This record gives sequence, C-alpha cells and structure tokens, in this order.
Amino acid sequence: MSWWVVNCVRHHGEVASADSALWDGAYDLGDVTRSWYQELPTQSLRMVAAAGVASADSVIDVGGGASTLVDGLLARGFHDITVLDISATGLQVAQHRLANDASRVQWIVADLLTWVPARTYAVWHDRAVFHFMTSASAQGKYLKVLHAATTPGSVAVIGCFALDGPRSCSGLPVVRYDAVGLTQQLGEGWALIHDERQDHATPAGAVQPFTWAAFRRR
Repeated sequence: MSWWVVNCVRHHGEVASADSALWDGAYDLGDVTRSWYQELPTQSLRMVAAAGVASADSVIDVGGGASTLVDGLLARGFHDITVLDISATGLQVAQHRLANDASRVQWIVADLLTWVPARTYAVWHDRAVFHFMTSASAQGKYLKVLHAATTPGSVAVIGCFALDGPRSCSGLPVVRYDAVGLTQQLGEGWALIHDERQDHATPAGAVQPFTWAAFRRR
C-alpha cells in the first residue's frame, strides 16, 4: 500500500458520501476545469504574511484539496502543515504533485462540519469553504470547529466570494461577504487585522471577486 494512503487520516462516519462524490468528480476532471484553480497561491500567501504568521507556526488549510498553498508554505520553510478536505481525490492530486515532499504534510480526509480536531493550530486557512455554509446551522458548526482547532492568539485567514461575486459555485449556492460581514459572523472572539479584495481569474477567463480577511483570536 502506498504511503499517501497510509498517512491519510479518514474519519469514518464523518464524510458525507454525496458531498465527497461531488468534489471527487470535480478533481477527476483536471486542474483547468475547476473555476477555483490557481497556479500560484499568491493571495493566500500575502494574507498569511500580512497577518504576521511565521514559518514556525502550525497551519491547517481547510478545504485545501489540490491547492498549491501547501507547496508555497513548504518552500517558505513551514514544517507543521495540515491539509483537510472532504475529497480524497483532491488530496491525492496534491500528494502526487509534491512527490516525496508529501510526507512532510499531514493529510486529513473529513467532512469539516463533523470533524473533531485532535490538536490546535496557530493558523487556520480557508479559501472558499465558509461561503458554502448557507444556513445558520452549518455556520454554527463551522465556527464550533474553528474554535476547537485554535487558541487565543491564533490567526484565521478566510477568503469568500465578495458581495458582487458569484451567487453559486459548482452548482451549489453560496453566501457572499465583505469584511464587515465576515467579522460579524466570527463574532467578538475574533479581531479583524487585515482585509483585501481579490479579482480571481478562472481558467476559463471569468473574473470572480473575493473578499479576504485575516483575524486574530482574542
């Protein structure tokens, strides 16, 4: 059995099969077929730097899938990196791309909303997961996991569709935010420390406006 299967932690009973099948299918189609694909994670790395994150800090990339953020973090000397996604296929794409460097990363296949963190992290990174939380129940579950996975002083970097961004993604509805809206969602336990707007160019040439915000837990 290959090492990337052995080291991929699956939380039995937590992964929603319908959701995982949707995202597995999206990753099976290839990089440039996905609207969220980016060759370089420039915006994520800029937000992490703006929040004062150091390479010694532990990072979890939730919904990371095949994202190249992990490549960028490894290249910058980060050594405590976890990538979580509901799609095993997405994570395997990243693992194959990283080759031997994949062994330097902790990979978790899980449904974020039912995942129980076994540890805490200095940095929580989320590019385009929270905006899929369209109900108060899902938003509450997300925030509960965020709280369990962090401690006072931890940083949360979140990217969501902006108020003038798409109303849906991959056939699913989303909630659009500005920095004020994200701040209200996270609540008084988190202080906004930096925010930016990004116009993400999809492989098909469309432009998707994003709101990015970095918070520090009080």
